[in-house]
Amino acid sequence: MGNADYVFPSTNAECARRVAIPPPQPFVKSLKYNLKETFFPDDPLRQFKNQPTSRRFVLGIKYFLPIFDWAPSYTFDFLRSDFIAGITIASLAIPQGISYAKLANLPPILGLYSSFIPPLVYAMMGSSRDLAVGTVAVASLLTASMLGNEVNANENPKLYLHLAFTATFFAGVFQASLGLLRLGFIVDFLSHATIIGFMAGAATVVILQQLKGILGLDHFTHSTDLVSVLRSVFSQTHQWRWESAILGFCFLFFLLITRYFSKRKPRFFWVSAMAPLTSVILGSILVYLTHAEKHGVQVIGHLKKGLNPPSFADLVFVSPYLSTAIKTGIITGVIALAEGIAVGRSFAMFKNYHIDGNKEMIAFGTMNIVGSCTSCYLTTGPFSRSAVNFNAGCKTAVSNIVMALAVMVTLLFLTPLFHYTPLVVLSSIIISAMLGLIDYEAAIHLWTVDKFDFIVCISAYAGVVFCSVEIGLVIAVAISLLRLLLFVARPKTFILGNIPNSMIYRNVEQYTNTSSVPGVLILEIDAPIYFANASYLRERIARWVDEEEDKLKSSGEASLQYVILDMGAVGNIDTSGIGMLDEVKKVMDRRELKLVLANPGAEVMKKLNKSKLIEKIGQEWMYLTVGEAVGACNFMLHTRKPDPLREESEAYNKV
Repeated sequence: MGNADYVFPSTNAECARRVAIPPPQPFVKSLKYNLKETFFPDDPLRQFKNQPTSRRFVLGIKYFLPIFDWAPSYTFDFLRSDFIAGITIASLAIPQGISYAKLANLPPILGLYSSFIPPLVYAMMGSSRDLAVGTVAVASLLTASMLGNEVNANENPKLYLHLAFTATFFAGVFQASLGLLRLGFIVDFLSHATIIGFMAGAATVVILQQLKGILGLDHFTHSTDLVSVLRSVFSQTHQWRWESAILGFCFLFFLLITRYFSKRKPRFFWVSAMAPLTSVILGSILVYLTHAEKHGVQVIGHLKKGLNPPSFADLVFVSPYLSTAIKTGIITGVIALAEGIAVGRSFAMFKNYHIDGNKEMIAFGTMNIVGSCTSCYLTTGPFSRSAVNFNAGCKTAVSNIVMALAVMVTLLFLTPLFHYTPLVVLSSIIISAMLGLIDYEAAIHLWTVDKFDFIVCISAYAGVVFCSVEIGLVIAVAISLLRLLLFVARPKTFILGNIPNSMIYRNVEQYTNTSSVPGVLILEIDAPIYFANASYLRERIARWVDEEEDKLKSSGEASLQYVILDMGAVGNIDTSGIGMLDEVKKVMDRRELKLVLANPGAEVMKKLNKSKLIEKIGQEWMYLTVGEAVGACNFMLHTRKPDPLREESEAYNKV
């Protein structure tokens, strides 16, 4: 082109401000840095630097067992607060534990076992002060759904129980491995929108499943989808028991009223926390006095006294059920991790302290591995129980120890008292808890802020409710990954314009008062350039150039001479991206346009230098800022010699 032989004159100071090429780094050092940034962004080993061996050993113990870190400074005032909180959450954990075990098609006593050993393990290893450990409805439902597809809990209860222990073991191994290998970011693939929709869908399914207990039905579908459940309910209208239904709705009304009261009067949080245990006590007394079990009201029956029996010998590591246990363990483990860590971080934010996500994974994994060997099934940090723990004023994880001791006393001495507890009360407790997981306000917020996130949320919900829990989860994760791929494969590109009376260049769609620079097209690439988006960016840049040239021709303005690419947001580039820039450079040359790069980063410059592309583009056409690049282009436009061949060609094109 006409100005190809002209170079923007620069002073020595301006030469010093040219885009620098980073000095080469040894491969091992570069690899070590990249691995550290990927797996150790929080630099957990920082505290071990420059420490003697004995001190490192102590710090290592405190890292894996945080109880040794805060226990020396524990006070009596803390104990008083933790004792009150522990007793309060125990009153909630006991009825919920029994209810959720029934939801998982497991013996009710396992709900109490799972509220004894795992909280003790977490109290030693967990970094959250507010998390209250126990079983959760969603994991219980997943366990029942996935294991129930292989083994019928009624026909072969012993094998089903052993598979539940085995799935819990693999969930623990998977969780601990994620923490030890610093792979916690895998859980982040369950986006906030996915979790909202999935939890709401699972809560809806759980509520529908409780119609069996509310209506006193003996036979019920093993499917979890809406159509199957409603078909099962309305095909047995002749077996509905009005006594059970009245009792269930009365207790459900009582539980919802207490929750509403506690929300309106936060200082009376203990009212809703005590309501489930109160319902169990009142229901048991009512059944005992009226002999309602003889009139269609089903009861729990005998609960074995005593602490958790060992169950390591019950784990199933042989075909054909091993794959089912592994699959169930991994899926339930991920869901449990996502819920537990999200809950822990939420309450840590309120109290202004930090929890280590990878440490939490190790703690969750260890407590589930230990739990699987002591007759427990999957546990995590449920929101409802943790909220009660937080509102009760807990100070440390000792509240979990107090809760575990209260459950231990129950296991040793009080289990016979639950013999007459009606199942309909447990169903009411579950429904009351699940209604809190249907967060319609969050869904409305998603619709307001990001329509695509709302679609992800609704897809997860619909998949769970109309298909199955597993299919709903797969749909939600698939849509989230699709969106991630779209972000990578279809990055945003913008035309930049000059904000009046400044050297600032911004998106012309965002700042409508910007002005274009005659003869110069400024484009911003808003993402790293990888193999997944290289072809798209090549085509999109060509299209921007075509549209700009068409606009200039139609308006009769000066022809396009320069294309500036703002590379400030391009954090990295691979070989496909380098090839794309090389092709763009060749296309610009054929069209007699000059390609200019502005603000390329260190990683980009390093790879452009190694690929010799800097020599092709010319380092004199690389600038630190868009403003400098525009200044250079303007200088060349106003000082270049006329090109008669190009002017003749342009005149011919106009004709």
